[in-house]
Amino acid sequence: MANTYTQIHLQIVFAVKFREGLINSSFKDELYQYISGIIKHHKHKLIAINGMPDHVHLFIGMRPTQSISDLMQDIKGSSSKWINEKMFLKVKFEWQEGYGAFSYSKSHVNNVINYIKNEEEHHKKESFRDEYLKFLKSFEVEYDERFVFKDLA
Repeated sequence: MANTYTQIHLQIVFAVKFREGLINSSFKDELYQYISGIIKHHKHKLIAINGMPDHVHLFIGMRPTQSISDLMQDIKGSSSKWINEKMFLKVKFEWQEGYGAFSYSKSHVNNVINYIKNEEEHHKKESFRDEYLKFLKSFEVEYDERFVFKDLA
């Protein structure tokens, strides 16, 4: 797109189905590299990636050539298929339906990078659910509590 100039920074947060802690250290780095490849394939820029066994945070520079939902469908669909084909787990791996996407200005980039790098520290003090609800509230996103990352029944 000639003469199209954008600066779109997004933090995207998504969880393992039922928030089960299935992303373990034995394949976490490979998973992050795989997701990074999907993002690069679509010509977006991965700025940071990290997470916990039950969820992932991405921080990307998004190009306006693709919708967030199409990118996330590819990331989640392709990565869950990849995890299952590699047989990293004895159970079927699935991502939870949905995700959160939050936009930031250029002045916040370093803070978001540092936040994502320190995921393990955050979760020593705060649950993923509390963290996620904090994002929704601080970004003034309307939500229905019944549909915020379901727990295993």
